[in-house]
Amino acid sequence: MRPWFAFDRLDRYALRLIAGPLALTLVALLLAQLLERLLRLFDLAASAGAGPTSVLVMASTLVPHYLGLALPMAFTAAIFMAAARMCDDNELDVMLVTGRSIARITAPYFVLAVMLAMFSIYLYGQLQPLARYGYHVVVNQVLATTWNARVEENRFVDIGQGITFSADAIDADGRGLTGVFMAKRTPGGEKILTAPRGRLVPSREGLQMQFEDGQVLDEHIGAAPGAASAARDTAASGNAITISNFAHGVTDRDLSPKATPLEPRGGSVRERTLAELWRDMQLPNQPKAASEFHGRLARALIFPFLPLLALPLGMASKRGRRTPGVVFATVALLAVDHALQFGEALGDKGRLPAAAAVWIPFAMFALLSLWIFRRSLAWPGDNPVLRAVMAFEGLLDRSRARAGSGKRTRPKAAAQP
Repeated sequence: MRPWFAFDRLDRYALRLIAGPLALTLVALLLAQLLERLLRLFDLAASAGAGPTSVLVMASTLVPHYLGLALPMAFTAAIFMAAARMCDDNELDVMLVTGRSIARITAPYFVLAVMLAMFSIYLYGQLQPLARYGYHVVVNQVLATTWNARVEENRFVDIGQGITFSADAIDADGRGLTGVFMAKRTPGGEKILTAPRGRLVPSREGLQMQFEDGQVLDEHIGAAPGAASAARDTAASGNAITISNFAHGVTDRDLSPKATPLEPRGGSVRERTLAELWRDMQLPNQPKAASEFHGRLARALIFPFLPLLALPLGMASKRGRRTPGVVFATVALLAVDHALQFGEALGDKGRLPAAAAVWIPFAMFALLSLWIFRRSLAWPGDNPVLRAVMAFEGLLDRSRARAGSGKRTRPKAAAQP
């Protein structure tokens, strides 16, 4: 005798039913979440003068995060679609008549849910923290792109390396400058350069600036007089000021901004892998690491309970009776997600043990899914949610009927003579 969990043709057919809806729903949810973020990424890249490819790189680092948000909802929606098709095409009735139970029909989806749970452990525990740090690295690099694209006319800008820059006008290409002012402060003094025209030119040494018909004022702190110059003026304090003119000049160093070095990965608990969180949990006074560890694990292990909730609610004996199940499943998923977030917040602040704060709402959701599945085994479409909705509708109908009968039997007032 073959074991009950051995896959047969009906199991493969059930998985084919869910494959298409799962892929389409997952792509749709990912695009819906990324579109709003893409607008902000384009604004960030435009303000920093970065190219469109930087937006694609930043968006790619966000995919693991949004995949973790979209996968449970997409899997639940795909199960609903598969159950609806089996019911509407009377395939579910044929399976039940041939002796296949609802629990056996659920078996391939449960196996798929276990596989998704294993993938989610890797997604939440490894991919997401690495991608989160990678996103911060890319954003830091984008913000350090060509600074001249972010310069506003008639505004002083600190471009790093002790250099302050300003220009009266900037050409449309962002390279040509008019009315250039540049000041550089060093421990030995200050150098001020002015020029009517300037231009930013990329070279092998980096980003350099060329000047025409400029003037340089160089102040040497504590310098002794006597240095040759076009003009020299010695202050009473001993500082030497030299002024020189030039027809053509160029900066002697790379003006390309250097990205601010980021802290090593792991400064935030959300950037640590599950193994690193487990290591930190063994140290004293690490409530945030414990809350993050239990929260990620609970979100991954919730997948095996989704078929137990979604399949009974997606089955219906008549068209149009699945709406209560769809609404209930959506509310249940949102509720457990917010409950897990609330539990993590309580664990972070130390108000509750992290394990209790996270696993109590998880256990409530798991028991609810098992109870709905257990009470729906008798016949497809007969589930506690639908029974509760029908009972409420019957109560409303009886209330309306009593109100209508009361109006009909109320005696009319006697006519006045």
